[in-house]
Amino acid sequence: MRLPKPRGDMSEWVVARLAGAGTATAPGAAESDADEALALWTLHELSYGGFEDADDAAEWDPSLLVVRHGLELALEQRLRARWLAAPSHAAHPVPDVPGALERIVDADDGPSLADRVRRDATREQVLELLRQRSVYHLKESDPSAWVVPRLPVRAKAALVELLFDEYGDGDPDRLHAHLFARGLQAVGLRPERGAYVDDALAETLEMNNAASLLGLHRRLRGAAMGHLAAFEMTSSLPSRKLVQGLERLGLDGPMSAYYDEHVEADAIHEQLAARRICATLAEDEPDQAADILFGAFTCLDTEARFAAALLREWGER
Repeated sequence: MRLPKPRGDMSEWVVARLAGAGTATAPGAAESDADEALALWTLHELSYGGFEDADDAAEWDPSLLVVRHGLELALEQRLRARWLAAPSHAAHPVPDVPGALERIVDADDGPSLADRVRRDATREQVLELLRQRSVYHLKESDPSAWVVPRLPVRAKAALVELLFDEYGDGDPDRLHAHLFARGLQAVGLRPERGAYVDDALAETLEMNNAASLLGLHRRLRGAAMGHLAAFEMTSSLPSRKLVQGLERLGLDGPMSAYYDEHVEADAIHEQLAARRICATLAEDEPDQAADILFGAFTCLDTEARFAAALLREWGER
């Protein structure tokens, strides 16, 4: 993957620094939400697969870390402000973490892209959705994998069990990110990592940045696991609807098989994430309980914002 196309002064500075050019002093502020989101996404990608045209050592470049810290702080403050303003927010941790997670999921009223795909989305709209989703799905589960060494024994064992399935039970051809790449290729899209980041909505980038932020910071381990739980608790039924929509449009085959895999797997992962990861983590480390709920809300909130933004794009055509 090569460095992305900048969207303003902040992302231009980041890209230039990674390319070995530019000034040592970063701009004071980003020009737009998209500029800020792309700058942080680019810095986070240094901790994933990196870029062909950037030095791997840049991951720990002090000047870039200072900028990343500022961007992450601003993102976390926004995410927490949304959580505090949400009707489902609880001021104090609750003893029944799985029950609290269910209440947050039940309270979510964001728009459903899966419903739209199942009913009447056009072929081009579905391909656009897949391009947007590729920003995450081509590194699926990687943000959660960072959390493994940071968890107590029971939650750690359960997370590794979940991730073993996500990573194909040891079979590289069954690894979920690889299944998605094969699906992209089958419907005529580019399967390489980062192929469509230049087309990504600001909301797509924020959704990815939130997952990376929670996974990268040990202090946010509870939020990362709450984020994972909400994702697993809300993906099985939408995956079934997406399969139906893909079949309606003649896009079945490997792409449909990817989502079909998640119909059954995520129904199992839902209980694993809510009860054996999040519940035991809250029991063993009670100070993480509130952040588990924050992370769950953040998953659903960023997903809803992405869905609303993409539906607005579709409505303009």
